[in-house]
Amino acid sequence: MADIRIDARDLLCPLPIIELAKAAAAAVPGDQLTVECTDVAARTDVPAWARMTNNEFIGETETDGGAFALTVRLR
Repeated sequence: MADIRIDARDLLCPLPIIELAKAAAAAVPGDQLTVECTDVAARTDVPAWARMTNNEFIGETETDGGAFALTVRLR
């Protein structure tokens, strides 16, 4: 299992989800992908993407500088 970080800070919708999907395509089940972003739409979009792709949304944390990190575990 790998912990993969995706820097999507300063990217606007739909780019954080596109970057997440690209990283997921190269990952394997069990990997955790964390999207660091500043676009508030991602707070809704990432959990929805996880649900629609049958993956597990782990949660959200705040990072330094006002960004937040949204983590998904691939199934």
